Amino acid sequence: MDKGFLKAGHAPTLIAAFLYFDVSFMVWVLLGPLGISIAHDLHLNAGEKGFLVATPVLAGAALRVLAGALVDVFGPRRVAIGAQLCVIFGLALTWFLAPHSYGGMFWVALVLGVAGASFAIALPLASAWYPPRYQGTALGIAGAGNSGTALASLFAPGLAAVMGWLNVLGLATLPLIIVLILFVCLAREPARRPSGPSLASWGSTLKSGSCWLLMFFYSVTFGGFVGLASFLTIYFNDQYHLPPAIAGACTAFVVFSGSFIRPVGGAMADRMGGTKALMLLYAVAGFIFASIAAGLPSVYLAFAAFFAGMLALGLGNGAVFQLVPVRFPAQVGILTGLVGMAGGVGGFYLASSLGAARQFAGSYGPGFFVFSLLCFVACICVTFCHRKWTGGMV
Repeated sequence: MDKGFLKAGHAPTLIAAFLYFDVSFMVWVLLGPLGISIAHDLHLNAGEKGFLVATPVLAGAALRVLAGALVDVFGPRRVAIGAQLCVIFGLALTWFLAPHSYGGMFWVALVLGVAGASFAIALPLASAWYPPRYQGTALGIAGAGNSGTALASLFAPGLAAVMGWLNVLGLATLPLIIVLILFVCLAREPARRPSGPSLASWGSTLKSGSCWLLMFFYSVTFGGFVGLASFLTIYFNDQYHLPPAIAGACTAFVVFSGSFIRPVGGAMADRMGGTKALMLLYAVAGFIFASIAAGLPSVYLAFAAFFAGMLALGLGNGAVFQLVPVRFPAQVGILTGLVGMAGGVGGFYLASSLGAARQFAGSYGPGFFVFSLLCFVACICVTFCHRKWTGGMV
């Protein structure tokens, strides 16, 4: 890391953004690691399991647009505190009401979606404190909070086996409360931030082809990351008959690889350019997920493939968000919401498509094959962007 980075910005706020993002993402994907227990309790088929665990991802995607707009109006610190209070209250109410029907679980999915919107809050908070040359690194560190998805996979299945999945949802309020207290103490509202977006600024942003391309790029990298984080516990249990706790541990290690490598992706993009980095990463991811689609005979090969695939996707997450403040320096809040929304939509697609493929085709292969094709399409698109954007310099 460049030594100048340590002197730039505001380190306590960066730490607070990471912690807030981390516990929010832990909560956001809870239905995935709890999916085996919930499906057993509610008698869900493969398609219903896939749709249920994917719904919080979609809810978070939609709410990210609103969160990004609120950040530009009220500031990221205030919005983060309000969103965290909503999630804590929602989970406490869920635990008290104890829903035990498939339809009732969609209220839970909406509450968890509010936690997923933290992406559009934490990243602008970190971004506003750092100069352009350190954007990739700062956003990568804050964005490494997506490691919370691994914490959910590591602990939730075992806790559910001991105390039940509903009590795990209630227990999740404790780390949320602790981090909220730390956030209030550490985070500072940025001294300078963009004024609230007008309808005209939203319109002009959405008219930009670069905006839609960044949304597509992130729908592949982050969509792949969060879709797998939500679904892999179910996949390892169903495909290789691993016990829920072991399947969750495997998922956690895979997700950790993609989470903590994200700052490296941002720093890598700072040094060699975001588009150059993405060309390589999309190609690698495409080949890896094509091999998974073809079928791997052992859980050991599958684990290695998913580990490598998550590394590529995690690096790609950091690289995409290095491009956001570079391409749209005056609309970081809007772009964070839009690009984050696209990432969530990609995650919803992947998790739900894997469940649907298992339900209707009897195999997860078609779902992974289509995702590998999307990686290759993204590789082609980013190659053209490299030639067009700033003469191929980013």
